Amino acid sequence: MPVMKIGIVGVSGYGGSELLRLVAGHPTLELAYVGGESTAGQALAQRFPALAGHPAGQLVIQPFAPEKISGIGLLFASLPTGKSKEPLAKVSKGIRIVDVGGDHRFVEGWTYGLTELPGQRDRIRGATRLANPGCYPAASLLALAPLLKEGLIEPEGIVIDAKSGVTGTGRGGASDFGYAETNEDLFAYGLEAHPHVPEMEAALAQVGGKKCTIAFTPHLVPMTRGILATCYARPRGNADAKRLYAAAEACYRGEPFVKLQPLDKGRSAHTGWTTGSNLAFLSYAVNARTGLVVAIGAIDNLGKGASAQALQNANLMTGQPETAGLAGLPLWP
Repeated sequence: MPVMKIGIVGVSGYGGSELLRLVAGHPTLELAYVGGESTAGQALAQRFPALAGHPAGQLVIQPFAPEKISGIGLLFASLPTGKSKEPLAKVSKGIRIVDVGGDHRFVEGWTYGLTELPGQRDRIRGATRLANPGCYPAASLLALAPLLKEGLIEPEGIVIDAKSGVTGTGRGGASDFGYAETNEDLFAYGLEAHPHVPEMEAALAQVGGKKCTIAFTPHLVPMTRGILATCYARPRGNADAKRLYAAAEACYRGEPFVKLQPLDKGRSAHTGWTTGSNLAFLSYAVNARTGLVVAIGAIDNLGKGASAQALQNANLMTGQPETAGLAGLPLWP
């Protein structure tokens, strides 16, 4: 397959630098443009010393001028939510875009990019403007989608209790997300409102064919990366663990990045199993005391929750093998 030149804007952030790592090892994507703000003017090898001697290391980070970008077939945009809508509208229509940020999820003209949701893969293949899912939604939706698709849980009143590593706040996060503030601490945030709620409700309604309502509480935990989403729902009819796993197996049969993890002595999937990968581990149970269904999703927030998922989408959009550049083992297998 011929080489395609691509670009990354926001290359110095956590998501952008993870994209850089993945693209550097991709068999048919060649990095030809990098954009940034505070790091503009630096060579990539200056910012990322591991690229010394690599052809990409000689690239100089450019100030992001979207209307001037040319010579590439696809642009990854890894910008903070609220910062991509206006500039990406100025990018040439001939350049495909994968927006890793949150400005275009369920926006007209943009395709939602969580590949494994029922029916979504074919939509992604034909997309030129792709909105990557949020990190919390990637873990939560993958866990819940098979159960809603098969009508095993009630679509309203779903509770999602999720924990994320600190990189989920972005490199430019507020000072209360720094090391000293998060080390040896655990706290909930976004309690009044969170932008992922409408995203998740829209995606689940699309899967289940009915209105969904969720109560979502995110937490920050003192680890670098990873998300664990524990989802609770009321069963419809007679739900047991075997039926839950059967629904997930049917939904994700043949999916290269989704792994079902049966409970082992009451323990479920670990975030560490996903670090540095595009994998999602899912576990299911029924609480014996309350009858509530428990669906658990574990991902790397910078992997399936951001950059690796973005690369999976780009592979589909450009006719590459879906697993290209993503087949390696996690960093902590």
